[in-house]
Amino acid sequence: MSDFFAKLEAAVSRNNSLLCVGLDPNPDSIPERYLTDEADLTVAIVGWNRAIIEQTADLVCAYKPNIAFYEALGADGMEALRQTLAFIPDDVPVILDVKRGDIGSTAAAYAMACFDDLKVDAVTLSPYLGRDGVDPFARHAGKGLFVLCHTSNPSAGEFQELEIADWRTLDREPNQPLYKHVARTAVTWSPNVGLVVGATFPEAIEDVRAAAPDAWFLVPGIGAQGGDLESTLAAGLRRDGSGLIISASRSIANAMDHRTAARETRDAINAVRTRLTAAPGAPAVASAQENALRNLVLALADLGAVRFGNFTLASGIQSPIYVDLRLLVSRPAVLAKAAEAYAALLAGVPCDRIAGVPYAALPIGTAVALAADKPLIYPRKEVKGHGLGKLIEGAWQPGDRVAIIEDLITSGGSTVKTAETLRAAGLVVEHAIVLIDREQGGPANLAQAGISAHAVLKLTTILDILSAAGKLDDAKRQEVLAFLGRA
Repeated sequence: MSDFFAKLEAAVSRNNSLLCVGLDPNPDSIPERYLTDEADLTVAIVGWNRAIIEQTADLVCAYKPNIAFYEALGADGMEALRQTLAFIPDDVPVILDVKRGDIGSTAAAYAMACFDDLKVDAVTLSPYLGRDGVDPFARHAGKGLFVLCHTSNPSAGEFQELEIADWRTLDREPNQPLYKHVARTAVTWSPNVGLVVGATFPEAIEDVRAAAPDAWFLVPGIGAQGGDLESTLAAGLRRDGSGLIISASRSIANAMDHRTAARETRDAINAVRTRLTAAPGAPAVASAQENALRNLVLALADLGAVRFGNFTLASGIQSPIYVDLRLLVSRPAVLAKAAEAYAALLAGVPCDRIAGVPYAALPIGTAVALAADKPLIYPRKEVKGHGLGKLIEGAWQPGDRVAIIEDLITSGGSTVKTAETLRAAGLVVEHAIVLIDREQGGPANLAQAGISAHAVLKLTTILDILSAAGKLDDAKRQEVLAFLGRA
């Protein structure tokens, strides 16, 4: 979890709040009580913002200043923003609404301005230029990135609702609105990506939640823009009763009593939230681990690492499912999710170092070594006739306990062969960790070789998650289960 999302979830829990207050000081709307005799706009804006913050800091999960209102006033306005940020308590995250969208050194400069200079916790970004427009921001570790998905303005649909064809969903949804493609794709760019979805389009919120079940949504449009609170929460809450940042600006900033307005909004959100999660038939609350695994499975499917059709396996067997985890190297954010899942299992396994099985598991092993802070070694498939001629690369000593890292397990043959090579060199091998168990006898075969198998995911679990997410029809699911002998 990034620093931003950890900070956000702590604020949500501490203040029992999904409310985010916007700090958008339009000079034309400054209440009379904040105007000074000398008519200094900067002083008035800072005084207004300070009052809002001091009266609401224990009622919110975040603040969201819109940079446009400060930039419009030039250097004085930016000074007002800096002073405003200084008043926000350190334990309340700040989402700077900048809606940046550029690439290369320009995007990198924007990111530096937001994160290094203003030191905010998160920003809003445009997806129009694709991943290239987000990567420079994602390089700033721990920062939140909210990508515009379906906005709250009346003409949002002119582009965002255009129907397109997405190869990942052609079998069940030949055409879909562009915003769903944005949602499905953006969350794979970085584990720190959230989505902006306007409250004025609850049907879009529902669609985006289906496409990104575990993402945090920043939701403008409640209050002055007319978004319906109950419809928004019903469409967008995650299974854990959270996942939405409900942004309100004018309804709180322009109120005579900022605290009362914020408290009433927070309590209204919580009343609906409680009613929805307590309703008969409401889904059970998912654990953080379940959410992480579900998100990983959906990312694997979107990457094309799990496919359905008719495939010939290396053994010559015809299979209705094909798993290609070599694709992970082409999507670093998904590889990182997988590595975190491996590392969680590895925490319960006694070992001094890990060993990747050549060749598919070598990049995975490297990512796991970084995630778990475990030294990596790997056996060669053949000894080279030059250099040191080593069979096992990396630093190790006889007697070291080694856990094997493999991408998936079918029969377990490659894992057993790797274990034999390592054991012949004097290493102790008792455990193997895989991302996916195809449930075709592999763990039993490893047990006969004295190796305990630990799988992040079973193939049937993947089927269940994809089916529940509407990404796998029942006929194909039954076909795969029959292939596995579990129909």
